[in-house]
Amino acid sequence: MSDFVLYEQSGGVVTLTLNDPDARNALSNRTQWQAIVGALDRISADMSVKCVIVTGAGSAFCAGGNVKDMKNKAGIAGGDGNTIREGYRSGIQQIPLAFARLDVPAIAAVNGPAVGAGCDLACMCDIRIASDKARFAESFVKLGIIPGDGGAWLLPRVVGYSKAAELTFTGEMIDAQAALACGLVSRVVAPERLMDEARELAGRIAANSGPALRMAKRLMREGQHTRIDTLLELSAAMQALAHQTPEHGAAIDAFLAAMKK
Repeated sequence: MSDFVLYEQSGGVVTLTLNDPDARNALSNRTQWQAIVGALDRISADMSVKCVIVTGAGSAFCAGGNVKDMKNKAGIAGGDGNTIREGYRSGIQQIPLAFARLDVPAIAAVNGPAVGAGCDLACMCDIRIASDKARFAESFVKLGIIPGDGGAWLLPRVVGYSKAAELTFTGEMIDAQAALACGLVSRVVAPERLMDEARELAGRIAANSGPALRMAKRLMREGQHTRIDTLLELSAAMQALAHQTPEHGAAIDAFLAAMKK
């Protein structure tokens, strides 16, 4: 797949591991961004996949962008204003777009610091589980820049506008317990339990109908920006499809059999 993104599948669950621990899994270059996008598109196209876990190798989840490139006006920070703008649009901004079209539920297993674009990457997932060593920072203003990869859209939808504004305008780091308190993560676990907890949750998700999971996720995503009448029309159409799947029939049979016990 990629040296930067390790792709492992067990049953219906794929684990994507950002694999540059020496650089704290920073999102530094186009090759890395394309590797993430390619992995997500591969998952969406593979109907055997029902859930994905995203995590980081080493001590960090993702350290965000490359500050040295910013200093040296290189990489994504290189060129004139138009060049930088197009570099964002065709580069790192392709990651949130790939997550937006990802059909299966995504769990972020945040093993350590998730800073800047790393915090936003966690917010691109549907569910976040944190090690008690995790730290989060929407730190862009600390570097004199803005959330360039979708954080201004993502973070308010996760923690609400007021808390997102506090995190964005201060750029300050919060620990795992503070992240739990504001709803940025849904649980905090011991570091040695993180992947076991993520896999156990992914397994409970993957035990359900693949088509139903994909359609339910799409409805939730559409519900973030769609009127209720439009969403109901889409729900009716998807429900008609769900009722015709073999998975629906098998689930009904299993439910009725369990009721008889």
